[in-house]
Amino acid sequence: SDSSNYTIRKVTAAGVVTTVAGTPGTSGSADGPVATALFNAVGGVAFDSEGNLYVADSGNYTIRKISTAGVVSTLAGVAGMRGETDGTGSQARLYDPQNLAVDSAGYLYVADGKGNVIRKITPAGVVTTLAGSAGSSGSADGTGTAAQFNDPTGIAVDASANVYVADLGNDPVRKITPAGVVTTI
Repeated sequence: SDSSNYTIRKVTAAGVVTTVAGTPGTSGSADGPVATALFNAVGGVAFDSEGNLYVADSGNYTIRKISTAGVVSTLAGVAGMRGETDGTGSQARLYDPQNLAVDSAGYLYVADGKGNVIRKITPAGVVTTLAGSAGSSGSADGTGTAAQFNDPTGIAVDASANVYVADLGNDPVRKITPAGVVTTI
């Protein structure tokens, strides 16, 4: 992601850079073909097993999907509407989506930075809070909303669907099991 240029770029092994989606220097939020889609302060990206590319559109508080057919759509959230609401598609609100990871079943995990939570999104766009307490920072281990984070930014998922989080504000790496149990590792 090329955040300051509001674009998604591809770099080949030979070092050739091309724009995959977005218009360099133009921010906004527009779905549609990659040639006309617009983004705002993009964060992390992740591919699913089918080749779809997901984008944390941080400046718009949304999660965007770039299909293998080259069409951009908003999977979760509404551009310009920050929040902490679980829901489906445009009913969900994200506070600060920073980075993404996708598991083998196609579930998307979002490090919702200043929102202090880890969100889980189904392939159909159903957003739930996997762990953390929205709007409340801390470092407590626990299950689900009993756990606390402080600006989680980095995220990865392993083959067993355990999620690993770089908890930037607290400095440790945290582990979340599929059941939502958070431990500091």
